[in-house]
Amino acid sequence: MVASGERIANAVLRSKVMSADEAALRIRNGMNIGMSGFTGSGYPKALPQALARRIEAEHARGAPFRVGIWTGASTAPELDGALARADGIDMRLPYQSDPTCRARINAGEMEYIDLHLSHVGQFVWFGYLGHLDVAVIEATAILEDGSLVPSTSIGNNKTWLDLADAVIIEVNSRQSPALHGMHDVYYGTALPPHRRPIPILSTGDRIGRPTLACDLSKVVAVIETDAPDRNSAFNPPDAVSEAIAGHIIEFLTHEVSRGRLPETLLPIQSGVGNVANAVLAGLGRGGFEGLTSYTEVIQDGMLDLLLSGRMDVASATALSLSPAGAERFEREIETLRRKVVLRTQEISNHPEVIRRLGVIAMNGLIEADIYGNVNSTHVRGSSIMNGIGGSGDFARNAYLSIFMTPSTAKGGTISAIVPMATHVDHTEHDVQVIVTERGLADLRGHSPKQRARILIENCAHPTFQPALADYFERACRAPGGRHTPHILAEALAPLVPRER
Repeated sequence: MVASGERIANAVLRSKVMSADEAALRIRNGMNIGMSGFTGSGYPKALPQALARRIEAEHARGAPFRVGIWTGASTAPELDGALARADGIDMRLPYQSDPTCRARINAGEMEYIDLHLSHVGQFVWFGYLGHLDVAVIEATAILEDGSLVPSTSIGNNKTWLDLADAVIIEVNSRQSPALHGMHDVYYGTALPPHRRPIPILSTGDRIGRPTLACDLSKVVAVIETDAPDRNSAFNPPDAVSEAIAGHIIEFLTHEVSRGRLPETLLPIQSGVGNVANAVLAGLGRGGFEGLTSYTEVIQDGMLDLLLSGRMDVASATALSLSPAGAERFEREIETLRRKVVLRTQEISNHPEVIRRLGVIAMNGLIEADIYGNVNSTHVRGSSIMNGIGGSGDFARNAYLSIFMTPSTAKGGTISAIVPMATHVDHTEHDVQVIVTERGLADLRGHSPKQRARILIENCAHPTFQPALADYFERACRAPGGRHTPHILAEALAPLVPRER
């Protein structure tokens, strides 16, 4: 572990260094804790595990102990997993992906609030979520003036530091000191009616400072750690993800030829995952140059574009890299420092900036109905998967809103295209393009019935096309509304595969 003096330059905060177990004693039952972390990066590594041990000990002697956990987005097993296994989370928000958390939420043992990521800061400032007691923030270093060099994500850290009564800082010597200068922390936001325009006119504009301000009087503990982010390797692109990527690249090329997109495209936003990585790889092979990205996370495929020179700049709030990608980032960090801007979550997901820049938004889905309504959060209408994340921030405000998915799930037994979505996160008004490995449906400029025919023909798997087409044609003949035809008694029934 690096000595304290090398990463903690402020003498006052050096005097507050203690173990994670000692720091966990500063947290009491019923508190709300704002923790750093976004898509498995920049989250505290030691304090959550120490807190989980304390909670288990309290439960063993019959004492209640549960806390609210607020983050930027998903974290890792050391945080969400440890606290969920200890039954220590009363309320979780705004996004999670931990299987133990998910199981407890869906069993009714943990409350969960699913929020648009751009809304979290405002909700906390107005007190809608209750009082924020403690901020637990991972930093790369503490400078002499007490300001914090952010880690591999910023997320909601600025809001947590501003509003929490007490602050616990984890200084992680595993994170590269060369991250200093890559961040852009904007302190010019205000609440209505005093808001002013966010002065970002192009993707790489820097409008803030490279560090997080921290009120030294609120810091109750500093913990030294030396642990990596827990990011998982991406699967190699398979035939399905490659086909989806191919359809999107062909579509974007067509849009350029029609004059609806410039040859450099517009800033790219991409969700996380294997399909998204395949699409980014496809952009690299598609001959596009001078690309930019205004997004939430930088993942392996975007790293390839940046280092190949095909992408000039990428703006995000977090890194979300595989272990191999993280090693590559470390090796090339001096080059990437000139090309990567890490912002606060309220800016990376700000609707005003997304609309101004004209972002091309590409996100995944769980299911889409034949009229283009998209469910990206729930299974069977009532069980949460992960959460909406930032997909709504981008889909509603993007110049071009694309949703992508394999046409089937569970080994081909479930269709991703259904008569009626069991839950709707993105209405037909915010969904312009849907893509599966079967094809691409450009829904712009089409009525509901036209959209249904395009989606069934272009995106549904052949084993489910006959059932979807039969449902739609019978719905068109049924009594009642003919604008968006449905047979409500059948709309949510499972589709039965048929031969064409």
